[in-house]
Amino acid sequence: MLTIGAYVGAAIAEIAGCFAFWAWLRLGKSPWWIAPGTLSLVAFAYLLTLVESEAAGRTFAAYGGVYIVASILWLWLAEGHRPDQWDVTGAAVCLVGTGIILFGPGVA
Repeated sequence: MLTIGAYVGAAIAEIAGCFAFWAWLRLGKSPWWIAPGTLSLVAFAYLLTLVESEAAGRTFAAYGGVYIVASILWLWLAEGHRPDQWDVTGAAVCLVGTGIILFGPGVA
C-alpha cells in the first residue's frame, strides 16, 4: 500500500512541478511559478525513495506506467482535453507493464 501511495504522490508532484515550468515557459505565466514547481519536483524525488526496492532502476521503471496514467488524467482533468482511445489504450498497456515489473517473479 505504501508503494501505491508513493507512486501516486510522486506522479502528482512530478506532473505539477513540470507543469509549473511549462506554464512559465510556454503559457507566459510569471517566473514565480518556478518556486513551487521546484519544490514539487523535490517532493517527487523524495516520494520515490519511499518505495521498498533494492534497485532504483526497477522503482523508476515501474513508476513510469503510473506516471503515464497520471499524465493522461492531468490532460483530461487539469487541461480539459478528453483522452482518446489511443491515450487510454496506451496507458492501460503501460499499467500492465508496471504490474509485471512490480509483481514479477524476479522481484524480492
